[in-house]
Amino acid sequence: MRVLGVSVALLFSVATAAAQGPGAKPAAQTPAASPPVGNLLQVMRGMLFHSSNLIFATQGTDPADPKAPLLASSGTYARVYNGWQVVENAAVALAESADLLLKPGRLCGNGRPVPLDRADYRKFVQGLREAGQVALKAAQSKNMDTMLEAAGTVSEACENCHNVYRDNSDPPDPKRRCIP
Repeated sequence: MRVLGVSVALLFSVATAAAQGPGAKPAAQTPAASPPVGNLLQVMRGMLFHSSNLIFATQGTDPADPKAPLLASSGTYARVYNGWQVVENAAVALAESADLLLKPGRLCGNGRPVPLDRADYRKFVQGLREAGQVALKAAQSKNMDTMLEAAGTVSEACENCHNVYRDNSDPPDPKRRCIP
């Protein structure tokens, strides 16, 4: 029976390769999607808050200034990455985090589902992705004026979503997060 199973698998592989044509590369295997680990609030606080604040810091701090280097973090490994590299990394984190904000199954901090089905939410997330790309290009230019504009773009992208989905009441009501 084992020989039959191996023979069928081999026959299937040959037939698949023949159907794809000569020189065709096998289809890439897509890993199974894993469920989200954290809620949206945790992703915001753990990644976006820190990264956006590094971008915002360039409005008043030159990352290349050796007297006041922009550090990735405080603590033991604070000086491993510094200067413009920190800003570039923060911009990449913002752009790439868009995929995390759109991950199916993620919940808001109040337990409600992230509003993935809403066009405005997806548009705001795309705006964050684009803002991160703008910030990356600006950081790579190492031009403070360009960074000032990029920080504005990031701020606007954050504000667009926060104005709709973040509870701005006084005092804040966590139950209202993720509700437009």
